[in-house]
Amino acid sequence: VDLNRAGTPLAEIVTEPDMRSLDEVRDYMEALKRILAYLDVCDCKMQEGSLRFEASISVRPRGTDVLGKRVEVKNLNSNAAVLKAVDYEFQRQVKALECGEAIEQETRLWDDNQGCSRRMRSKEHAHDYRYFPEPDLLPVCITAEQIEALRSAVPELPQVRHGRLSETLGLPAYDADVLTADKDLADWFEEAVGLYKGSAKQVANWVMNMLLAVLNERKLSITESPVSPAALVGLLEAIDAGEVSKDAARKEVFPRMVDSGKSAQDLVNELGLTPLADETALRGHVRDALAQNPKAVNDYRNGKQAAAKSFMGLVMRATKGKADPKLVSRLLEEELRQEDA
Repeated sequence: VDLNRAGTPLAEIVTEPDMRSLDEVRDYMEALKRILAYLDVCDCKMQEGSLRFEASISVRPRGTDVLGKRVEVKNLNSNAAVLKAVDYEFQRQVKALECGEAIEQETRLWDDNQGCSRRMRSKEHAHDYRYFPEPDLLPVCITAEQIEALRSAVPELPQVRHGRLSETLGLPAYDADVLTADKDLADWFEEAVGLYKGSAKQVANWVMNMLLAVLNERKLSITESPVSPAALVGLLEAIDAGEVSKDAARKEVFPRMVDSGKSAQDLVNELGLTPLADETALRGHVRDALAQNPKAVNDYRNGKQAAAKSFMGLVMRATKGKADPKLVSRLLEEELRQEDA
């Protein structure tokens, strides 16, 4: 293990026979767990014993191609334990070699409490691994047709899905990575995208910033989500139609959807959150905001466009957040242009 190499692409790591940094070890474990989960092989809950990793560590002097004796470490029940064990063994073996000691091929146990490995048994020959022939086992012959049938039955794997979400839906790599980390989450997201006529990025933002925050806080999986894909799409459609402001949707509607299970439309009506779109009334609020802030008006005249944001805040405060932001923005531009004239 060469812990000084990092940044190797994941696809290359998965196909390489060895890994040379803790980052690669971490990425390999996460990639393998993700693939196993997508294939429904296991739930990959290491803390419950569904999956185990065993680390084999060898070191070699810089500039050489031959690895030293391999040391296998067992009793690793979490990703964190694997990483700590690899790091510890790397440091232990390097220190031993620098002191002129020989590294023995052996199996060691990891003591997570002490943060160290301990010798379990040596493995110098093949029989130490308890290999033995079994005469009653018949040879298994797999045909090319069987291999192709199995290959065609494999579902879309996480890396392929990641690429598709990035290329087809135009999601940033980070978004695609988060959304494909869990197959159920990716399924939930794609169901919502299929129902929504707007951008996939808009759905991704709400899932990552709002929904996942709630699920993490309540320790729920996506399959236990109190908000369905259809319910979230209903909220996004209400925002797009101007039936509720994005701010009110985030602060008022979505939290109540989580707690009550009610639809966005019912909550918008129940809470009286439909944006105020009376142009005459809003123009009056806009003019009041300008009259109360002559300095900000002067700043705007002098090219400080950001001053307009303070007016928006005053109008929203005067209307208790119910003013239609788009209409207020247009009215502000009109009134400020008149001020300029």
